[in-house]
Amino acid sequence: MLGAGGGAVAGLLLAAVQGPGAHAPVPYAFAGTGHPAASPATAGTVPAARGAGGGSPIGGTLQPVASPASSPGPGHEPLGMAAAAYVASRTGTVMAAVSELRTGQTWSLGPQHPQAEASIVKLDILETLYAQQDSGTQGLPAADQPLAQQMMEDSDNSAATSLWNAVGGPAKIQSFNTAAGLTHTSPSSCVICAGFAWPGWGLSTTTPADQLALLRQLVKPSTLLTDEQRHAALQFMENVAPSQRWGVTGGVPPQATVAVKDGWLPLDSASTDWQINSIGWVSGSGRDYLMAVLTTGNPTEQYGIDTINELSAIVWGRMR
Repeated sequence: MLGAGGGAVAGLLLAAVQGPGAHAPVPYAFAGTGHPAASPATAGTVPAARGAGGGSPIGGTLQPVASPASSPGPGHEPLGMAAAAYVASRTGTVMAAVSELRTGQTWSLGPQHPQAEASIVKLDILETLYAQQDSGTQGLPAADQPLAQQMMEDSDNSAATSLWNAVGGPAKIQSFNTAAGLTHTSPSSCVICAGFAWPGWGLSTTTPADQLALLRQLVKPSTLLTDEQRHAALQFMENVAPSQRWGVTGGVPPQATVAVKDGWLPLDSASTDWQINSIGWVSGSGRDYLMAVLTTGNPTEQYGIDTINELSAIVWGRMR
């Protein structure tokens, strides 16, 4: 469990991560086995956030934006007016992106500024690890395979730290991201950060669009990953711990396939301001799409989960 310092310290941490006038997760809980409960953290100063734009401001107007080609009929856009109206009724900020894999059409909702990743960064670690394997090597080294499974299926933080270090840290992950077409994702510059009690890789920042690019490496033929590697990564995401099968799974019937990775973290010492993230691939009943959602300003962990669950249900209902 990762937690938060209190009072003035929390304010200093928020300023350190995103700079003046911005709002970003600093005191937080990374995904672990099951859902965490908030707990106090060691007071200290967090290194400045990496990446352009810091995090997303709380509030703002949420407008659906669709790619120009092949727009579906009125009322059927997955992130159209129904989704925008629902999100507008919720506390906090929601950023989302959806891509229909058969047509390539993509929709987005909300301000698309980089936010902290928390445990969804673990997919980036995994893909970087696979991409680094020698030509002709399909699987992972024997020592890395159980760590990868723990990191993805149980969202284990110690396993993630071991693999972050094994791949070569932020420089190597950034190199992979560039090759994969991620343009607004910045890996954290430290794991043990001065004055910060938790693994610093969770301070990496990203956008929903970049998370779709990362997911595409798994569901489309890739020059960076082999078919066996893509299948193995999806198997991890299809077999996450039951308590972590929320978010983009919301409203999706059990007969559909969902490969998911979630992240959750409190932004303040009172656990009254949560960031909740969910990314994944959904396929079945004539649907085949990717979805990424980053949310901030949730008054409770469950509130944010509920928001993404309901948004996911809206998307599922309109991806026909």
